Amino acid sequence: MRILITGATGLIGSRLVRHWRDNHELISLTRDTSKAKQTLGTSVDIIDSLSDVNFNTIDAVVNLAGEPIVGKRWNNKQKDVLCQSRWQLTSQISNAIIKAETAPKVFISGSAIGYYGRQQHQRIDEEYLHPYPEFSHQLCKKWEQLAQAAQSEVTRVCLLRTGVVLANGAGALQKMLPAFKFGLGGRIADGSQYMSWIHIDDMVKLIDFLLQHPTLNGAFNATAPMPVTNADFSYTLARVLNRPCLLPMPAMVLKLMLGEMADLLVTGQCVIPANLTKAGFEFQYPELEPALRALLL
Repeated sequence: MRILITGATGLIGSRLVRHWRDNHELISLTRDTSKAKQTLGTSVDIIDSLSDVNFNTIDAVVNLAGEPIVGKRWNNKQKDVLCQSRWQLTSQISNAIIKAETAPKVFISGSAIGYYGRQQHQRIDEEYLHPYPEFSHQLCKKWEQLAQAAQSEVTRVCLLRTGVVLANGAGALQKMLPAFKFGLGGRIADGSQYMSWIHIDDMVKLIDFLLQHPTLNGAFNATAPMPVTNADFSYTLARVLNRPCLLPMPAMVLKLMLGEMADLLVTGQCVIPANLTKAGFEFQYPELEPALRALLL
């Protein structure tokens, strides 16, 4: 297949390129072509403008681009950056697909479990109808709507509501490890909030699964089938590293440090990948401890 990928230098995109590059013709749309060449190698066609893409020759589009959610305080300016970095490109891709005479067969577009907003301990699947109307929901809702505009008899749209992606050397796990390795890790707040996570190998595998199954469309929770509380996650990570889990991070301290962005860490959702399970997808790492051991040991 000839596949256009945005966000190919990111955590998920770079692993996806590695998985696909021997069997597909890949085009990476990026703002930083030199970084992309360094990260992706010479087997990927690298471009910096969507106008360089002839969508009549593209079989599939995978849209993973967007400013990182964590890292900067969510003031109004940063919220706008987070939104526009997702909304503008997604809208442009959908419009290009709509205008194509021979449109791509599938558009797989990023979203996040932030779509559901903060929730209690209720298990949430893709049919859940009561998202909490906070910023993360508003961001993801419009992001998904813009992608869904490309849905047609020719093009199916799959939405990736992604949880916390666990990978070695990158992402959320990399940020957690230093404290836990020094025995300074612990739960966040009371630790009762759920963390819906996924191993990077399963993330790549499920995107490939959606690519290869032409009857699938709509929203898919990209999370392992066994979410855990933050306390369970913290104790499991400490056990895998053979370290204590002693020092909780108070919610008040996080909110002083991070502002509204702290809500991502002190609230959560218990998200279940019901649509993937119904479609027959099998997770290599459905449970947390084996997933962490595979990454860290």
